Amino acid sequence: MQKTLLLKQSDIKNFIKMKEVIDVVETAFKAFALRDVQMPAKEYLFFSDGDLRIMPCYVQSKEEAGVKCVSVHPQNPLKQKLPAVMAIIELIDPQTGYPLAVMDGTLITDMRTGAAAGVATKYLAKSDSKVLGIIGAGKQARTQLMALNEVMDIQKARVFCRTCSTRTKFAETASKTYSLDVEAVETPEIAVKNADVVVTTTPSRKPFIKADWISPGTHINAMGADAPTKQELEPELLLKSKIIIDSWAQASHSGEINTPVARKILKRKDIHAKLGDVIVGNATGREGDEITIFDSTGLAVQDVVTAGMIYRQAREKGFGTEFNFLK
Repeated sequence: MQKTLLLKQSDIKNFIKMKEVIDVVETAFKAFALRDVQMPAKEYLFFSDGDLRIMPCYVQSKEEAGVKCVSVHPQNPLKQKLPAVMAIIELIDPQTGYPLAVMDGTLITDMRTGAAAGVATKYLAKSDSKVLGIIGAGKQARTQLMALNEVMDIQKARVFCRTCSTRTKFAETASKTYSLDVEAVETPEIAVKNADVVVTTTPSRKPFIKADWISPGTHINAMGADAPTKQELEPELLLKSKIIIDSWAQASHSGEINTPVARKILKRKDIHAKLGDVIVGNATGREGDEITIFDSTGLAVQDVVTAGMIYRQAREKGFGTEFNFLK
């Protein structure tokens, strides 16, 4: 009888590569744009200190299906010595419903989120972008830098987070890992001023990136807002920019635009396009020196296609443990 493959994070770390994740996440955005995907908007359960999100998806042409359960508890690192984000992904055979794999989704979430910004930057940033501003210095900031280093010729990166020691350590580690000039700076304004690409990765519920800090031609990956009331960018900045989202259903509910939409500052007509439509040529991307913003909420299709790639590679390379749930 066929058995389910169990994959720990340590198994996946042995062979996952950011370049491959970027490539497969780009196919995910294409599939969504071409309506090749069944994917309800993510559902939330809210707790006192966090939430649980359920994210199912079926990619019809690839015959890949699965669901991710992901929890977000921002206080975990300080209070429980646990990651703020933890996830499990189950892949199933669409023909039979049999569970093909159950795998750690925490690393996959980090990697595919970084990869999404990589894809957006590839299509929306100026081709000669060299200066990167990073807001936040946690796990997601690390995979953002990993992905952006694949699609940009980074000459200079500046990083800010509220804790001096954290941003300093991030800068030192990143400089050594990627042989880049990464500087820890004392304010978010210094981090983003005159940057070609900006990435925000905080759980903020108060907008703090101001419109007058951002230069014409800048591309922003707004990655931090992924639940209702979260917001990192001033509404004035959104109003003067070309906004590209991953999904209206999710972005309007829990993305960077969610609060301005709820307050009727932004309307659907103010959104330029979905990233997938830019990729397949159904919408324009960058057209000059406009400010572009990618509002990323994270799509289940990104998880399923990444998990599918990992499952195939694990089978080929002999990683993981087989288990029979039906025995």
